[in-house]
Amino acid sequence: MSVIDTAEPPHIAHRDNHTHRDVTGGWLRPAVFGAMDGLVSNLALMTGVAGGAMDRQTIVITGLAGLAAGAFSMAAGEYTSVASQRELVQAELEVERRELRKHPVDELEELAALYVSRGVEPALAREVAEQLSRDPEQALEIHAREELGVDPDDLPSPLVAAVSSFGSFALGALLPVLPYLLGATALWPAVVLALIGLFGCGAAVARVTARSWWYSGLRQLALGGAAAGVTYALGALFGTAVG
Repeated sequence: MSVIDTAEPPHIAHRDNHTHRDVTGGWLRPAVFGAMDGLVSNLALMTGVAGGAMDRQTIVITGLAGLAAGAFSMAAGEYTSVASQRELVQAELEVERRELRKHPVDELEELAALYVSRGVEPALAREVAEQLSRDPEQALEIHAREELGVDPDDLPSPLVAAVSSFGSFALGALLPVLPYLLGATALWPAVVLALIGLFGCGAAVARVTARSWWYSGLRQLALGGAAAGVTYALGALFGTAVG
């Protein structure tokens, strides 16, 4: 049992110490997914080309093209996905708004029954439902939370998701290309930098999850390394076959 060491009144101290991170925002998932995808996909793409015995210029062009194509693809995909999800929720909210307007008594009874199912005394559940239903917008918010599991005032933004995924993918995809842009002529500096980036991304993600930093980092390192190894082998195989 933890003790809050503060001079504030207990209820204020609890409020200030009992906080949660935002788990419903529209930026974290696309940002994390974009960075990981950019690192893994561009590293795998470049190692595949390098495995086919292509020259440095071809590898650099491939990496830059993969960065641009992947970033735009991720941004478009995230925007469409989040926008479609948001529109679906808004359509369901409109259905609920019409039901509250046309059948207020039935909706009130539905809300009261929900509270009863959660252990509230029937009379008290009815009284609470009546009080909450006096304000139509508040009633809509309560029904949306209870029936749809969403907060009408906190829907994810398609633009935020698109920008987050674009930027994070581009940043992740840049790492394998960076050594070549700085003058490297061999593949191994790009692989080393990308693998360090994968471990770092995995460790950073652990700060907002329940996993340990080393487990999350090693997991991403293993997945990215495996992808790069497989594509290098395939590139070598195809390069030999075509040559």
